[in-house]
Amino acid sequence: MVDAKPQPITIENIAFKYVLSAIAASIAEAVTYPLDLTKTRLQIQGELAKRKGLVPYRGMFGTAAGVCREEGVLRLWQGLTPAVARHVVYSGVRIAVYEQLRERVLVRRVDGTFPLWQRAVAAAFSGAVGQFVASPTDLVKVRMQTEGRRILSGEATQRHTAWQIVSGVARRHGVVGLWRGWVPNVQRAAVVNLGELATYDTAKHSILERTSLRDGPFVHSLGSICAGFVAAVLGTPADVVKTRIMHQPVDSLGRPVLYRGSVDCLVRSVAHEGFFGLYKGFIPTWARMAPWSFTFWITFEQIRRLTGVSSF
Repeated sequence: MVDAKPQPITIENIAFKYVLSAIAASIAEAVTYPLDLTKTRLQIQGELAKRKGLVPYRGMFGTAAGVCREEGVLRLWQGLTPAVARHVVYSGVRIAVYEQLRERVLVRRVDGTFPLWQRAVAAAFSGAVGQFVASPTDLVKVRMQTEGRRILSGEATQRHTAWQIVSGVARRHGVVGLWRGWVPNVQRAAVVNLGELATYDTAKHSILERTSLRDGPFVHSLGSICAGFVAAVLGTPADVVKTRIMHQPVDSLGRPVLYRGSVDCLVRSVAHEGFFGLYKGFIPTWARMAPWSFTFWITFEQIRRLTGVSSF
């Protein structure tokens, strides 16, 4: 089921859809953020064990309980500000770019639908563009989330605000330092966006075309469930690599001391922890992506409907 006529390209039209997607993403991020922090802590446990033999938390609930017990309940939302800022940029850009590519660049079949591979390419590209722009906010978010590892390894804690982290990185490594780790960031975003955005778009329109169901919350829910699962399966290995590269220490010249790049991190992680070490944190990743995807797409579709914008 497709729109008979695409809406005209105007700055107001693109900007309005950008704002709608940013609002929906901010709501989804705030609701599911504790699961993201838990996932990040799980992913760095393997590295802590390898370096110092420490694995204080085991499993999703054990990790969350440990954070609450040792750092306080509110620490589950540590890093929420840059996380929301990231999605204001990332989700706004990726949705806007994807929708414009879908309506203006991709070639429809005779029946008005798009080939899956075209949706996949458009989704990966839009995710990469959005993440590159938002990389500094992702760096800040990961730094704030992994601050708790100082407690785990017996180091003194440093309570930094988002602005203190940004200014500190810029002062020590220059503005370009805010994009450190952008390659695995962009790689991960391309893969996750391919899994989520292309899957939702394909699943939703396939359901509408092959069943008698109407375009509404139930169909949006089914599409979001599919999108969250596929995104988690494709994105968890890239997420593990991205997190480890972004929080690794650097020498006095700003050079990373643990991994030379994403491929090196991937090889070393598999060598030390096995292939399934790349899926460390898969359950919380899926547990977060499912409600995030559900909240985002339901909110986004309903906001579009209430504001008179056509269904995604």
